[in-house]
Amino acid sequence: MNKLITIISLFFITLSYSQTIITGKVVDAKNEPIIGANVYLDGTYDGATTDDKGKFSFTTEENGRQSLIISFLSFETKTIVDEVSKLSNLVVKLREDVESLDTVVLSAGTFEANDNSKVSVLKPLDVVTTASALGDFVGALQTLPGTSNVAEDGRLFVRGGDAGETQIFIDGIRVFTPYSPTPNNIPTRGRYSPFLFDGITFSTGGYSSEFGQALSSVLLLNTVDEPDQEKTDIGIMTVGATLGNTQKWEKSSLSFNASYINLGPYFEIFNNRNNWERPFQAAQGETVYRKRLNNGMLKFYAAFDVTNLEVTQEDINFEDGVNFKLNNDNFYLNTSYKGVLGNGWTLNTGLIYTHAKNEVGINTSDIEDKENSAHFKLKLKKRFSSRFKLNFGAEQFITDFDENFKDDTVDEIYGFKNNITAGFAEADLIFSKDLALKIGMRADYSSIFSTADFAPRAALAYKTSKNGQVSLAYGNFFQNPNSSILKFEQDLKAQKTSHYILNYQYVNNGKIFRAEAYRKDYDNLVKFDTEFTSFESNFDSSGDGYAQGIDIFWRDNTGVKNLDYWISYSYLDTQRNHRNFENSAQPNFATKHNFSVVGKYWIDSWKSQIGLAYGYSSGRPYTNPNTNKFLSERTKAFNSLSLNWAYLLDQQKILYFSVNNVLGIKNVNGYQYTNTPDINGQFNRRALRPATDQFFFVGFFWTISEDGTDNQLDNL
Repeated sequence: MNKLITIISLFFITLSYSQTIITGKVVDAKNEPIIGANVYLDGTYDGATTDDKGKFSFTTEENGRQSLIISFLSFETKTIVDEVSKLSNLVVKLREDVESLDTVVLSAGTFEANDNSKVSVLKPLDVVTTASALGDFVGALQTLPGTSNVAEDGRLFVRGGDAGETQIFIDGIRVFTPYSPTPNNIPTRGRYSPFLFDGITFSTGGYSSEFGQALSSVLLLNTVDEPDQEKTDIGIMTVGATLGNTQKWEKSSLSFNASYINLGPYFEIFNNRNNWERPFQAAQGETVYRKRLNNGMLKFYAAFDVTNLEVTQEDINFEDGVNFKLNNDNFYLNTSYKGVLGNGWTLNTGLIYTHAKNEVGINTSDIEDKENSAHFKLKLKKRFSSRFKLNFGAEQFITDFDENFKDDTVDEIYGFKNNITAGFAEADLIFSKDLALKIGMRADYSSIFSTADFAPRAALAYKTSKNGQVSLAYGNFFQNPNSSILKFEQDLKAQKTSHYILNYQYVNNGKIFRAEAYRKDYDNLVKFDTEFTSFESNFDSSGDGYAQGIDIFWRDNTGVKNLDYWISYSYLDTQRNHRNFENSAQPNFATKHNFSVVGKYWIDSWKSQIGLAYGYSSGRPYTNPNTNKFLSERTKAFNSLSLNWAYLLDQQKILYFSVNNVLGIKNVNGYQYTNTPDINGQFNRRALRPATDQFFFVGFFWTISEDGTDNQLDNL
């Protein structure tokens, strides 16, 4: 009996010694207790949750080295590896999860239009449902602050920069010829349909060191990664027709869009100030092939367009006007790959090729331009942790441009070849949910100038409250002069800007407010001593200038049921001494005040979306030769109100109406003066007005999809 008691006693003594009590306390960065945190030994059922004082305690029979896991929502999970006997009286401090939705974002100078972005100022849908946009993503972006309205041009003019200072990228790869050519005083359009893109990043300044050869702005378009279903889209419009189709397989998909535009029938009905011998005709096609590989996504994007027209435009110096003929062919091929290499590494690489040919006739002169361009890019990204990421890469730009100019007395060929080799590196440092820093460096070597330019860039963001944050950005940016200059002169420098940006952003429940102040300093701008660039011009890089201002944006899509609207305002103060300027002055493409309102309202009983867009711009500078003052006068202010109506005939058929400048306001883009004065010594003038004061559009759109509910409302 005594022997049995001894054995039982020894058993309980052994059992008590084989159990270990694990204890501790879990706190946050401010040493405040975290209640309800999970604490457990990895691979076991042994664990506990923290009490109202942040304390935990549990027993385990495990021994040796073990992994203690501590986790709680919105905090980073922590792992402690040690001998079980040492896991007592712990004080565990958890850091906030910097990848949660309420983490600070680097927002200075950047607008996101992406369904997957933490903060989207616009959605992809907005690009084509804005009444004044006419289905062009550039038209929608012109309703954002920081842009100036240059109605006769149609391209993006950002913060005092001309249109050539904004570069467009598709899947991170440069687009060399993003716009279709047009005659003077007729706005162009972007070549690429918004239907194949699901994300847009529009940077009005201070953008990443990954992007170069842009003085003012970058527009990044991302193609759809994975379509959700097979479908066919058909469009019949007053100006032409469109057809799109998507095919989807297990690991790949193919989408295409094709369109044909002919404005001849439209001009027969509505008056036009131009005399069209051959009305504007254009055929465009795009396709995207996607292949999902084991560790990444491979994409092929190709686009082509051809344009043909002949028009005679009024000109105060030519009694019979100026005859303009255009034949344009453009082809763009983009191949890109994004994949995971393992161990925190990812790879982004791509290659594009562009071929553009323009045959232009202006009265008795014939001009033929040919441009072949390529861009290769390789980027690597390493994620060391959620708080530190590094990306770096290299790229090569290749341009071969030739122009043949012929008239009654001249037959000359001009052109240039240029290779730009660039490298970049950038680090993201997330110190906490409230503080983040991006810092980078870019270097560009241009063979045409035999010089290297170095561009440091940095951005800092600090979260001031639950919904508000402040951002700062600084950077240097370089860009070679465009082909209209380099074809005549190569002994120049890369043009330069320095950006300084202060941004405040507030986001809460479908409402977003942004206010941004900025300053841009220009150096090495090109100057010449003739009215227009020509082989007789003397060029140098002595120009300079500045642009500064304030941009304000407000959007609300939850305050009133079924109503979505945004308001933008920009103030711009800018002067330049460039091109053939006599002195520093506000350039004629810059407007001091820009204001826009966009609204969209869904009416259930009508099965309709009603939209409006109002735009205002203050007068633009022009030179009146009767005053002998350079760019001293201003046109009247620009005003335009546009309306649209999308009516759902059934789940997959939509009837769409829109009219631009519904009030028929007589806007003036500028003035043209005679080359010589009249008998009274006065230079006569004519107003440069849009080809039409209003533009009417009617379209029928039909989607045939697998689920029978998808429709083209997203495409209007």
